[in-house]
Amino acid sequence: MRTLIGTTAETTSPSEPARARVGRTGRLARRGWLVLFLVACAQLAFCGAAGATAAKNSAPVEAAVKPDIAPTAFELQLLYADRTWNWKNGAAYFGMDRRLHAWTKGEDSPAVGEGRWLVTEKGKMCMELAWRSKTYSTKPQRTCYSHRVEKGKIEQRKDPDGTWYDFKHAKDDPADEHQKFEAGNTKGAQFDQARKLIDNKS
Repeated sequence: MRTLIGTTAETTSPSEPARARVGRTGRLARRGWLVLFLVACAQLAFCGAAGATAAKNSAPVEAAVKPDIAPTAFELQLLYADRTWNWKNGAAYFGMDRRLHAWTKGEDSPAVGEGRWLVTEKGKMCMELAWRSKTYSTKPQRTCYSHRVEKGKIEQRKDPDGTWYDFKHAKDDPADEHQKFEAGNTKGAQFDQARKLIDNKS
């Protein structure tokens, strides 16, 4: 079993070893391709950032069928850590320390979510957030997304039964969900502003 610092690993059941041995060599070869793919994506992202600088829930993770090729916890971390995921009415920042901050504009008032994020060896990324606004607060709630490699791209779906959609191609595609990610905590000011507004009792 692979052990990674700051990640949550999931183990296979006793009934899986025979199946795991079948085609192991092929899967390892394909996994090597996946690692190279993700490293190339990370290098492109870092180069782009450097160029721009120069120019200017607590419940267990739900069980799910593991795809034939799923990104490892380390590979998923390359896609999420120290990045901001921009949503239609807000955003979430995935800290290097696994802290997670999010905010939404809401229909009547803003809300902020604080918690943590984690990745697993079965291709999952989970967010655990406790949300609050001036009118409500929630206990930590867990939302998970599964990932798989399919036809040269990474696909994502919301668990437990969401539809698979394109998350990231080897070469950036405008339709990719990962295009909504920005390097760094780019919406930190909006999060702080919303939190101050919510925490202001007057």
